Amino acid sequence: MGLIIVTGERGAGKTTFCTRLIELARSAGKSIGGVLSPAVFEQGEKIGIDVIDLHANERRRLADRFNAQNLGPNTQRWSFHADNVAWGNAVLQSATPCDVLIVDELGTLEFDRGEGWLAGLAALDAGDYRLGVVVIRPELLAVALLRWPNAQVIDIADVDQARRLADQLRL
Repeated sequence: MGLIIVTGERGAGKTTFCTRLIELARSAGKSIGGVLSPAVFEQGEKIGIDVIDLHANERRRLADRFNAQNLGPNTQRWSFHADNVAWGNAVLQSATPCDVLIVDELGTLEFDRGEGWLAGLAALDAGDYRLGVVVIRPELLAVALLRWPNAQVIDIADVDQARRLADQLRL
């Protein structure tokens, strides 16, 4: 099937798309590898990001709001836990071969700074999957398309559309 780049603004439903796709793949008996990065909310406010190993269904905290004292990778908005970034890389290194590979998400750490889930980049490049799905923010879409020019792009506008588009994929 190839590679799909899922893009959309913050909160549009990119992770919802991936979650629905995972449900559909599991119900179809497909093998799934990779990571899902759902937001963590407290009283309606996003306070963190978790990471889920899609094969073992293990969940860990990936990032919290920016903290200058954090020794792990930082962005303007988030401080990443170095140990869980390393864990995510180990998950991604062993994620393939599989029917469906999900990498939610690759961003400035990977594309601009050579940090983060470099194993996710390597797994997607290797192509040892039937369907690869990678979440990329709109501001990095052009860079991602330079790396994967034959990828199909799905631009998510809202959560309802995300579920509908996932349902339309033939696994």
